[in-house]
Amino acid sequence: MPAKTCRMPDSATTEDALLGGRIRLRQPAQGYRAAIDPVLLAAAVPVRPGERVIEAGCGVGAAALCLLARVGQASVLGVEIQPSLAALARENAVLNGVADRFSALEGDIAGLGLEPAAHVMMNPPFLPAGRGTPPPDASKAAAHLEGEADLALWVGFAARHLAHRGSLTVIHRADRLGDLLAALARHRLGSPVVLPLWPGKGKPAKRVLVQTRKGGRAPLILLAGLTLHAPEAGFTAEADAILRDAAPLPLA
Repeated sequence: MPAKTCRMPDSATTEDALLGGRIRLRQPAQGYRAAIDPVLLAAAVPVRPGERVIEAGCGVGAAALCLLARVGQASVLGVEIQPSLAALARENAVLNGVADRFSALEGDIAGLGLEPAAHVMMNPPFLPAGRGTPPPDASKAAAHLEGEADLALWVGFAARHLAHRGSLTVIHRADRLGDLLAALARHRLGSPVVLPLWPGKGKPAKRVLVQTRKGGRAPLILLAGLTLHAPEAGFTAEADAILRDAAPLPLA
């Protein structure tokens, strides 16, 4: 969860805190900025010590850093198409002392071939091309709107780079759950588990976490969901444990 923001001397970036100050995150002052989505994503990945994770579209490394703060001896390879964000991800790895466990590769997921991993995680662009008005900031637009790489291509990348029985964990808009489930089925990623993320009690979900397995055959499981905000203000105790204290968010 982002905390106090400190603007860096060059004014192009800020330094923020995640997980109650466990993570220091340098990110652009303007454009796409990490909030709670990457923290929730990282908490849901069922990684164990010694396992390797690939993150498609790692941005400045927020999810990867949160995952590594929770699970010692795991490693993450991030893939990021925007050079400036990939450079910040590498800087953040050094800043947080995990450069030996987190590397950020600049590249396009459409053309990459990597060694399969035990897990893939991703927070892909939320809107299909042509839907909505692109943000004026080019970096933010690339993070929010699909380009040539649509959702099916993102899922295909995961399918190619997962070991057998490996897990894919995705955070996405709730109104695109149908598109996501269809893409997962097309690429034979089965045993889907869906966790709605409720903004508050009685409010419709805006986000969902979805986890699936390569080679899985079990029917879909719809979990009860996680309520993020308490009625009185702030986060619920369950959400706060994840966002501040690095608690896991198991989907199985």
